[in-house]
This record gives sequence, C-alpha cells and structure tokens, in this order.
Amino acid sequence: MYETHLDEAAFFWGQWEQELTAPDEVLAEVAESEERLLARLDALVLGGERVAERILRPALASDEPERLSAAVFALLSGGWRWGPDVVLELLGEAGPEALGAIQRALELLDTDALPAWLPSLLSRGELPLQALALDVLGTHGVTLGVPLAGLVTGEPSVAAAALRAAARLRVRLDWPPLRQALASPEAPVRDAALVAALQSGHREAWTVCREQVAARGPKLGLPLLLLSLGAGPSAASLLREPLQEPRLRPDALWALGFNGHVSAAEACLEYLADEEVGHLAAEAFCAITGLVLAGRFVSGSGAPEPDEDAPPKPGGHPAPGPGLPQPDPGAIRAWWEARRRLDPTVRYLRGEPRTPASLLQGLWTEPMRRRPALALEVALRSHGAFQLRPRAFARHQLAALEAMRSAPPPLTSRALAEGLLS
Repeated sequence: MYETHLDEAAFFWGQWEQELTAPDEVLAEVAESEERLLARLDALVLGGERVAERILRPALASDEPERLSAAVFALLSGGWRWGPDVVLELLGEAGPEALGAIQRALELLDTDALPAWLPSLLSRGELPLQALALDVLGTHGVTLGVPLAGLVTGEPSVAAAALRAAARLRVRLDWPPLRQALASPEAPVRDAALVAALQSGHREAWTVCREQVAARGPKLGLPLLLLSLGAGPSAASLLREPLQEPRLRPDALWALGFNGHVSAAEACLEYLADEEVGHLAAEAFCAITGLVLAGRFVSGSGAPEPDEDAPPKPGGHPAPGPGLPQPDPGAIRAWWEARRRLDPTVRYLRGEPRTPASLLQGLWTEPMRRRPALALEVALRSHGAFQLRPRAFARHQLAALEAMRSAPPPLTSRALAEGLLS
C-alpha cells in the first residue's frame, strides 16, 4: 500500500508541476487537484519510521526526478532523526538532475522542516551545493550568514543564486558588482542581476535591459518582458524589431501581453494568422482587450492535440492546444474594429483599466502560465514588499494572497521606467 502511495505521489508530483504553468487553469483549480499529491505525501509520513526506512530511503536512489522529490519531501517532513543525514549524504553524490529534484523538495518543505545543515553548505567548497543552499534559503526568506555582494561576480551558478537570494531577501546591492553581473554571457546570471538591480532601485538597469534587447543576444525572454512592463505605450515600437525576428517573436508576443496598452494589442493582431505563433499573439491580445478566445474566435480547424515529441518552442512557450487554440484572425479583427473604444493612454487587463487592485486580483484569476510575470511586476511595484512564490504549493499561495488582501502592499502606479525608455 505504501509503495503505491509513493508511486502515486511521484505521478501526481509531475502532473502538479505541469499545472503550475498551464495556460487553461487558475490557482483555485490547481489547489483542488493538488490535494491528491498532498494526500499521498501525508500518507507516507503517517506511515511512520518503518515506512521511511523500507520505502522512502531506497527511493532516494531513484533516477526519476519526481519520485526522488517526493521521497525527500516525505522523509524530511517526517522529522526522523536520521533523515537529514541521509539526504546530506545523497547531496554529496548527486548529479545535476538529482540535485535539482532535491532542491525542489527543499524549496517546498515547510521552513521549520529544513535540515539544520543547510546553511553550512554555503561555506563548503562544492559550488553546486553553495548554489542550492542560496536558492533554498532565499526561497524560504531565511537570512543568510554570508555577504552576498562578494558572490554575485563569481562562478555563474553561485552568482545567479546569490542574486536571486538578494532579490528575495531585499538585500540592496551596489551598482558596480551588479553592472558586472549584467554583462555576464550567462543568461541566468544576467536575468537575476536585472531583477536584483531593479529591486535595489538602480534605474540604470532599464537602460541595460534595452541595450541587451538591441544586441539580440540569446534567451531574451526576461529583458523583453521587463521592457514591455516598463516602457508604457512605447513598448510596441521598442519591440517592433524583435517581433520581426522569428527567433525572438514568441518571447516578444508574450511580453506584449503584459504591457496592457492598445498599441501592444494591435501589434499582436498582425501575427494572428502566423501558424507558429498565432496562438501566442491571440493569448496576448486577449489578456489586454478582454476578448474570450472561444466559439467563433477559434479557428475552424480547432485546437490540435499537442505533440509531446515536438521540440520546445523558444522561451518554453507551449504549442497550440488546450487553453491556447489557434485563433480565427478575421473574426478577431472584426470584433476589434467594432469595439475599439479603449483609450490609447490607459493600461488594460482583460479589457478593464489596470489598477494596483486589479493587478493584485490577477494573481488569483489569471491563468497559471501568466502569474509569474504578474508576480514579478507586483514585486517591482512594491519594491520587494510582496513577493509571491508562484511555484510554491497552491495552498500556501492562497494563504499568502489572503494575507495580502487584508493588508495590501502599496504599489506604485507610475510607469516603471518613466522617462528612461521612450
């Protein structure tokens, strides 16, 4: 029976991870289906130490990431004296994929269940373990006992983790080391430096963001998103050239969907008939205008079943399928011509003026796929005061949102990059 619980926990873990980025599910739906995973994990803990010894401990040798994550999570949640030592021993032998699975379990643990040895990894010589400790402790908001400024220009994996921790913990970093990190050829370091710099109040980072997009480097998803969030109505003109590049077009359309201005919506209209990105253009257009992509607005051919063997699209965007059907360009353009009443100077979300209140409400109601970008904007507009963890258990996210509803953080309503990008 307990072996079955572990098998099902691994299966539901994988399903749950996919739901966190689903284009057709919202937080309340994920919280409901998440109960299946939590029930299996709870059952493994309630099985006691005998189950931990006979079922969980052998599972630590699994080469299946979801099974390993579930085993580590249940083992450490149980609080058995020997559990943390076994996981620490495993860390010393784990390869990159296993390290990622262990880190995911540690990030999802309750903070008071974290192993006592976790901070000691920061002083060990193994760089992957330093990066893991920085990410996990930062995710949990645990104050670090090491200065982060000296780590942000070092080995790329450690530097990126230190920058993410600095943003999460609201540690203000000086501009010179941030500027060095922003020039890194490693996209994870550059992206983490952008967020840390903006939360540290360095407005120069907006100019760097524009320079990076102009340079057409690799993996420009976050710079394009930030440019769209910060530029106001001028985002469509700033992203015009990236839109013309097939390699950058998926990320550029994704970014425009968070801009909220009429000019961004109309830029998306131009790509509705594109077989490669039409579904992404429609997703962005709907997010701004409030059009519901269903019925006559969906292509007559319907939404094809997703090809599981197809290579991922740039930026990890999904292929057309459930939640992101191929649009009918003619029907959508006719709808837009008949209802074009939106004010070009106003920012919109689902056809309604985008306000601090509606932005926060979007964390409840927007599709899971879109929530991390909204959470990033809330973090920037609140100067880090409210940082939702969009990859945490949905029950914890709902609790954080309920607490936020009773005491909403002050959000700046001005353009994020006012006067810097136009």
